[in-house]
Order: sequence, then C-alpha cells, then structure tokens
Amino acid sequence: MRGSLGGRVAQIVPTLLLVTVLVFLLQHLMPGDPASIMAGEEQDPQLIAQIRAELWLDRPLPVQYLHWLGNVLRGNLGYSWRMREPIAHLVAEKLPVTLQLSAMAFCIAVAIGVPTGVIAAVRRNSAWDYLATGVGLAGLSTPNFWLGIMLILLVSVDLGWLPPSGYVPLSEDWRQSLATTIMPAFVLGNAIAAVLMRHTRSAMLTSLDQDFVRTARAKGLSEGRVILRHALRAALVPVVTLGALELGTLLSGAVLTEQVFSIPGFGKLIVDAVFNRDYPVVQGVVLVTATLYVCLNLAADVLYVLINPRLRGA
Repeated sequence: MRGSLGGRVAQIVPTLLLVTVLVFLLQHLMPGDPASIMAGEEQDPQLIAQIRAELWLDRPLPVQYLHWLGNVLRGNLGYSWRMREPIAHLVAEKLPVTLQLSAMAFCIAVAIGVPTGVIAAVRRNSAWDYLATGVGLAGLSTPNFWLGIMLILLVSVDLGWLPPSGYVPLSEDWRQSLATTIMPAFVLGNAIAAVLMRHTRSAMLTSLDQDFVRTARAKGLSEGRVILRHALRAALVPVVTLGALELGTLLSGAVLTEQVFSIPGFGKLIVDAVFNRDYPVVQGVVLVTATLYVCLNLAADVLYVLINPRLRGA
C-alpha cells in the first residue's frame, strides 16, 4: 500500500514538469505579439523592443522557459503583464470562487447521479431504468453554455427567482452567494451527474450479481441493507475513481460556465489572459489546475483503501 502510494507521489513531479513544457510551448504558438498588444495603438518600434526586453520575449524559448521555471521552483509564479499584479495574488483571489462553484456542482452531481444509478440498477429494465437512462443521455448531450442561457431566460428573466449573473463571496452574504452560484453549479453538475449515474448503474449491476450479495440475502438481511451496506459499498470503488477525475474536470472545465454567468473565477481569468496574451497568467493558472488535478487522483487512491479493505494489503 505504502509503496503504491509512494510510486504515485513520485509520478507527480514529472507529470507537472511535462505540463509546464506543453503549456509554455503551445501558448507561444498562438498568433499575436504580447509586446505589440501592450504597446497600444501607436505601435512604436522602440517601445515594442523595450517591452520585449523587459518581458524576456527577445530571448530564445528555452531561456524563457528556464527563467520562468526557476522562478516557479522558488515559489514565484511571476507577475501579470496586463494587470501588473502578482499571479499568486490573482490565484488566491480567483481560486476560492472556482472551488466553491466546483464543490457545489460536484455535490449536485453526486446527489442526483448516485441515487439515480442505484435505483436504475435495482429496478433494471423497468420504467425507472429507462427514464434514468434517457435523462442521463440528455444530460450528456446538452452543452453547458446552451443550458446556462436557457436557465437564465427561464429562471431569472421570466420567473425572477435568481440573479442572472454576478458573484457574491460567502464571507459577505452566504444566502446571496448561494443564489448567484446555484444555477451555474447546476449547469456544471448536470453532465457530471449523468456520467456518475451511468457508472453507478453499471457498477451496481455487477455488484448485485456477486456471491456476497446472494449470501447476504440468504442470511435474511433486509433488501435495503443488502443494497446500501453491501452492494453499494462494493460498487463505490470505481465510482470514487470517476468522481475524483470529474471533480478535476470541473476545476478546469468551468471556463464557458463562468463566462456565461459572469463569475470572476479561474475560467474567466484564463480566458482574459489568453485574449490579452498574458503568458504568465496562463502558465500559472494551468500549473495550479494541473497540481489540483493530480492531487485529486492521489486522494482517489487513498479513498480506494478506505472503501475497500481488501486493497489495504496490496
């Protein structure tokens, strides 16, 4: 067990190093010159040359990469070229917004997807099973931006129940904060709920056919206890894996949803940085997101052992 986790931890460093190389090279392939954008409409060649020198853009790409990587290893993510603020400050300001949105979306997805998958498996080939499968397929097929716009038109414009956009921090007013994030959280959690439902159903069908479930029924245990205490516990092992991966997807995939609902989180920050060729911000945000993603995968490995005691001796 310890050796397996140690191996996973050892894989984090080369994985993150590869991420830094890819994001650094790919963003430099984008058309446009950051120095020209920052120089404004006059496009003075001397000013452009001065900006390029200040930002190390006149150096070869390997030199630029090593300079940036050296700062990162010292805990310095750099400064935003456009906003003139430390990227660590921007991350500390925007990350809690996306974390709140992703956590709410994940809770909604689990609350919908897991019970629906269990019901569909227990009542296989029934109307409930077909209904859950159809709803899951619709959830997977619906684009987030379209669902977000439709919810704004229905819930905010027509019914006036919730604000259509904006964000209020939890520390200021938790009720208003929930009101501004419940719709985008539902939009994000919708597709994840469909994925969790399908995997929970599949895992539960496999679990219900196992010998230990038949043994539990033969002992006279109630059907509810057999399903919840025995079958569901075994079925949760693959679902936990998927849940950790999907939570990482929520953190990195909230770009369109945050744009639709004008939420100032990681998604909006990286979109603005891409349009303004603010390379350090893009690199910093992607690096932080990748780190959270691999840490969530590591957490999933630990949860395996807590859920399935048979893995503790592996």
